Amino acid sequence: MSKLSKLVICIGVIALAAITLVGCGPTKREATKSGSFFIFDTFVTVKVFSHDIEDRHFREIESILKNIDRTMNRQLKGSEINQVNQQAGIQAVSVSAETFKVVQRAIWYAELSGGRFDPTVGPLVDLWGIGSKDGKLPDEAILAHALKLVNYKDIVLDEDEQSIKLARADMSLDLGAIAKGYAADQVAEYLKSQRFDSAIIDLGGNILAMGTKPNSELWLIGIQNPESIRGKNIGTLQVNNKTVVSSGTYERFFVQDGVHYHHILDPMTGQPIRNHLLSVTIITGNSIDADALSTAAFSMGLKKGLAFAESLEDVEGFFITDDHRIYTTSGLTDQLNIHDASYTQNKQ
Repeated sequence: MSKLSKLVICIGVIALAAITLVGCGPTKREATKSGSFFIFDTFVTVKVFSHDIEDRHFREIESILKNIDRTMNRQLKGSEINQVNQQAGIQAVSVSAETFKVVQRAIWYAELSGGRFDPTVGPLVDLWGIGSKDGKLPDEAILAHALKLVNYKDIVLDEDEQSIKLARADMSLDLGAIAKGYAADQVAEYLKSQRFDSAIIDLGGNILAMGTKPNSELWLIGIQNPESIRGKNIGTLQVNNKTVVSSGTYERFFVQDGVHYHHILDPMTGQPIRNHLLSVTIITGNSIDADALSTAAFSMGLKKGLAFAESLEDVEGFFITDDHRIYTTSGLTDQLNIHDASYTQNKQ
């Protein structure tokens, strides 16, 4: 039993993948076809290993992804989440079963993490603007006001009406730390329904490794060095039929007066989290879970985050600190191989 955190992604304004596939090219007996898409302001690549994959399958995958984007992307005018935010403090908004399910799951993880994961951080996200051209250090008084609007307990769900209401005006839902995971899971479910059993879904650097490689070997995933150029790995991770989700201080950020401000905001203080973690990576069965759990574990810090991960079933992970130490959950043993001598793996 364990849980995992998030890996650091070396990026500036645009997120680069912190985890990459290593040695996954097709052999002579394998057939592979890929499709690329763009949702939630991130690139998605779906690679399917099969002789039977056709263009129509990728058209359906695109439809699945676009539907999730147009219902759960808070920045998209008219999306269901955008409507919920616009009606904050006024009235409930009826939503699709998918959106209702994801918000329910987000609240569940908020409860599980003691509020370290909170889907109502929208006002903070807007204020900081990290990852956009408007990134800036906010006024303290305005930040204090925005922080008062962050409380997942003020999300009102009505199962009978399948509606969502935010109890107070100016509250704002942000599903960015969970909806991408849900999207990856939905693509995987579709592929399974079409009898495909070997695929890689890469959603903005979050990897869902479906089944095993066509030659029955484990997927080999490269771990990006969080303080180096893209493509330079510190090690590899072997997985099969698992999702690997990373989050870290180098994903999105801006620098002001020599200070680095990253995008992982503390729902308790409203500030970018500073706890000596560079990244946390989660490995588990469902991407929606890994997405939320990695944010929660990072927010908790090394000691509490690692204990939190250990308390969860079918969850593994590792935490990278700013002194180049890597801490793993107890169940992560031979799968992780660190070959960069500047990083030290502290095994349980």
